[in-house]
Amino acid sequence: MSVYGQNHFTWNGTLRDLHGSYTGFCTGRGRPSMTATLSSSSGLEVLLSTLQNVGDVESTLNILSVLDELLSAGTDRRIHYMIKKGGSEALLTALVKYGHTFSPNYTILIPLLHLLAKVGHKDRRIGMKAEEAGAVLLTLNLLKHNGQHARRTAACLWVIQVFCSSVSTANLIGENYGLDVIYRLIPQYTTKHLHAIKAAINAFSALLCTKANVCSAVSKGYISGFLWLYEDWHSKDNQDVAIAIRHALLCCLLKATDSTAGRQAFLSQGGIRLLYQTAQTCLLSKNLECLVEPSVQLMRKCLPRIPLPVTSDQSAYSFLLPGTPAFPDVSETPDESSDESDAEEAEDNHEANNRDYDDDLETDVNKLRLPPDPDRPKELLTQYSCFCPELSHDFQELDLSSETGDSSTASSSSDDEVVLLNKDRTKTTAGRDSSTSDGSYSEMEISSRDMPAAAHLEACDFHSHSSILGTSPGFRTMVRGAMGEASPCQREDEQDNEEDGTEEFYHHTIIDRLLERHGAGIPHHDPKLYCAVASKTKSIPDFSILAFPDFWGHLPPPGHQPMAPRKPNIQRQKVFEDIQRFLKTDDIINHVVFDLEDSNLQCQSDSLRFFSKFESGNLRKAVQVRRYEYDLILNPDVNSSQHTQWFYFEVSNMAADVPYRFNVINCEKSNSQFNYGMQPVLYSVKEALEGRPHWIRTGTEICYFRNNFCPAQGRRRTTFYTLTFTITFKHSEDVCYLAYHYPYTYSALMAHLKILQKSVDPAKVFFKQQTLCSTLAGNSCPIVTITACPVSRRWKDLHQMRNRPYIVLTSRVHPGESNASWVMKGTLEFLCSNDLVAQSLREAFVFKVIPMLNPDGVINGTNRCDLNSKDLNRQWSKPDPLLSPTIYHTKGFLYYLNIIGRTPVVFCDYHGHSRKKNVFLYGCSIKETLWQSGSAVDTVGLKEDPGYRTIPKTLDRIAPTFSFNSCNFLGLQTGTQEHQEMGMKFCHSLLSVTKDTRILYSRKLINHIDLDHNMLDHKSHNCFEDDEPPCAEEIEYSGGCPTLKGSDLDSDIDSNMAHVDDDDDKEHNAQKHQQDSISQSQQSSIKNHLFPPQTRQPSVDTPSERRDLRNGLSIAK
Repeated sequence: MSVYGQNHFTWNGTLRDLHGSYTGFCTGRGRPSMTATLSSSSGLEVLLSTLQNVGDVESTLNILSVLDELLSAGTDRRIHYMIKKGGSEALLTALVKYGHTFSPNYTILIPLLHLLAKVGHKDRRIGMKAEEAGAVLLTLNLLKHNGQHARRTAACLWVIQVFCSSVSTANLIGENYGLDVIYRLIPQYTTKHLHAIKAAINAFSALLCTKANVCSAVSKGYISGFLWLYEDWHSKDNQDVAIAIRHALLCCLLKATDSTAGRQAFLSQGGIRLLYQTAQTCLLSKNLECLVEPSVQLMRKCLPRIPLPVTSDQSAYSFLLPGTPAFPDVSETPDESSDESDAEEAEDNHEANNRDYDDDLETDVNKLRLPPDPDRPKELLTQYSCFCPELSHDFQELDLSSETGDSSTASSSSDDEVVLLNKDRTKTTAGRDSSTSDGSYSEMEISSRDMPAAAHLEACDFHSHSSILGTSPGFRTMVRGAMGEASPCQREDEQDNEEDGTEEFYHHTIIDRLLERHGAGIPHHDPKLYCAVASKTKSIPDFSILAFPDFWGHLPPPGHQPMAPRKPNIQRQKVFEDIQRFLKTDDIINHVVFDLEDSNLQCQSDSLRFFSKFESGNLRKAVQVRRYEYDLILNPDVNSSQHTQWFYFEVSNMAADVPYRFNVINCEKSNSQFNYGMQPVLYSVKEALEGRPHWIRTGTEICYFRNNFCPAQGRRRTTFYTLTFTITFKHSEDVCYLAYHYPYTYSALMAHLKILQKSVDPAKVFFKQQTLCSTLAGNSCPIVTITACPVSRRWKDLHQMRNRPYIVLTSRVHPGESNASWVMKGTLEFLCSNDLVAQSLREAFVFKVIPMLNPDGVINGTNRCDLNSKDLNRQWSKPDPLLSPTIYHTKGFLYYLNIIGRTPVVFCDYHGHSRKKNVFLYGCSIKETLWQSGSAVDTVGLKEDPGYRTIPKTLDRIAPTFSFNSCNFLGLQTGTQEHQEMGMKFCHSLLSVTKDTRILYSRKLINHIDLDHNMLDHKSHNCFEDDEPPCAEEIEYSGGCPTLKGSDLDSDIDSNMAHVDDDDDKEHNAQKHQQDSISQSQQSSIKNHLFPPQTRQPSVDTPSERRDLRNGLSIAK
């Protein structure tokens, strides 16, 4: 018809064209002409009204043909438009009219049912509408009386499937024995009427959307029946002609196992073993690939939930908080909602993950528009004046700089006086819970025979149990005694000396000799200084062992490290291996080889050895599953049972060239960059001693997916994920360290600050380190001031220096985001360097840097929280001075800068992100915050300064790893060198916010850095979408069944319309024979309006009935 080729579709125009083609359309039988109503109603409304009122067969068939032609030629928009105009109601009314007769006319009913299925599939309320019209049980009755007619059966089944979009409708059909009727329509293997059999399976699956129907199916043994049917069809379908049937059976089983009862029935009937065997067969044929994924999903879903092999879900580390008389009762009662479906659980997890993903976004417009009120009196803010020493310092050393070369002048020395802003805090030694730490490494009695000569040290001598890298006072004393040095009484005062004696304490020891022989000379790192600083770091378990990488240092590996390629179907392979644990237990060892809470654990000689009781370490338990496979359990954040992601541990006693599989089994994030090419990092002691001290990306066969583990204490809705990777170690008897990301400890920061303060020229750089406050555990939180010293003590120079704008930089509020510390390291080193841009920045700004907002969390290896089990980044609104001191005093310092008229021009908090690549910024924009959060608030009237884009626009030009839209894929894994470079580039971008144009356009600076007038005109598109496509394999297993290509409902209906049953009359068969001679394209264009003529239908005998009180219709039992 020519109307379908028009550019602009209109219902009225179409009807006029169709009216000319169907001359007897609505003029017969005394009915009014359709054209008479076109002026007052749309053409579609006329069609629908006529369909409900017309009485003759020919007119009804013509209307159905027109509607089907119109809907088939267009898009879903036409169907939705028809639904909006009452199309579903009209079709249902017609169905009741023609079906609720003594002798239904199937010449009309079949195309009517086809059209109703197509339209109802897009109508979310079709089930409720069908109940109101009385069409639900009518359709079921039609189905029961036409079980021998495949074409009629399929049409009824598709309509029932569509009706089941409503839970109440599905329950109504189930109450009236719909499950039994449909199940009896699914035969053993056959090659006849496959479309009707598939429709029956899909309808049965649709009925299982309710718990009542699932329980009914389980109680009647239908789960076992479907497993038997699947085995029968799988074994007999040698020619693969019934793949769609087998796929539908799997999807039905997936739906049936949404409830606990369904999963238990599937498991008890040997479903996992059956699907494992059939899936292995399917893997051998490319045609059967579509059956493997639903089989895998079904097996994953029905594997029994296994509690984590830990004594408690709570962290192995606990800390007594100030004001708490005793540890709170953290025991959890099991969740009684054991019948909760996986679909509901998946929805809860999805919502939780969405909250976690956007939990930094404030969407309250009133809070976004108005600045928060101060949370403390202004009188208390004066205590922060001491953190602005540049405003009161007299710079007398400028006059003495020519007479002395001592670098440790007042302007660059650290502030040894601890500023006790929280004077009433409980002593930290009372806060540590000694019961959670065995203390076996706190006092080490080492004799001289235990200390191998430096010349003969091997990598295996540096595993944690050797105690060579101990930090306890007892160990240091024994080392000095073994080396024939001064007696302990001569060194008693050295333990209390922070600056002078500590660095000399390790001279002429094994460590010194080792460094002389193998030292790497890593810039801005001093191993002996690190030891001295680490010995003063306070931790909950009293760490007394140093991790070798932190002590020795790290150099970025040469060259870039590309993203790791993902092997096709690697997750499937790993899942099959995990399923074998359940089916085949012969090679399962299940031996605990490391337990953070059991220091007396004995390891087998041929197993790997693990250790994590060092600063920033995190590994709670290691279980040897098979000879070369280990399950790893991470320790939750202190005083909590959540936030498991960060890991950092030592592994030794390995064999070379053997692939070891590691499974971190209690991860919590719903997705991870490990699914997109990121790898864990590894540090080899042997490689370091040979002059290659590198953290390198390593691991193959990496994937991240949901597993079947559950919490030990029955928190039902907690979902765990497995990070699995395989590592082939290069050396035997090596000592290696594995980590989520490049570790950066608190002790490394403190040692780095000491090195920086000695590296600057005090006549040029004002470097002042102070203690902002003490943490809960008693560690100091440093705050650093960096700016340029005035040229002289003249008033003009001092005035310029004391009126510079402020920039405040903070980092590491989340301990697991170690990449933030590496970026901060690059920032600090650059600001203290002799680079021309750094000099210009120091002359233009005063930098206040708080490089680690959560020292205790970093020290104790937590991922998200502080020792109070709270996310410090959620405490800014009302921080508690006792429980969140670093946030409280950082906020107080910012308030102080504001009241003295020094509000920072830039405040930037460095973070890491577990699910996004590159480097990006979240800025203070009300509009973009509302846009990104999906808020419905109208932002047209909101006005704001677009200056928040200045730094991102600049970074987008000058920093290789920065992405303004955060979704440009670079194909590389960022390393420590890139992170530090990003810190430097961030400093470069700060030139764009300076108001001193003389600095920005100085000749030597322009020659040094490529800054042009059009920097802020750089074009980059804003984008808030995730920078990753969906994972190549399904991470979850509680979603819907994977769709089989070409098996959608519309395709099935069209296919059914092209087939005719054997019971159709000869005239219909002759017409079908004529259609077969027409080309496929011609048949497709005319099939929707060529219906068979009316035939006489046999009467329907009505068996015993069950009354539906809602609509008065009888339905046969």
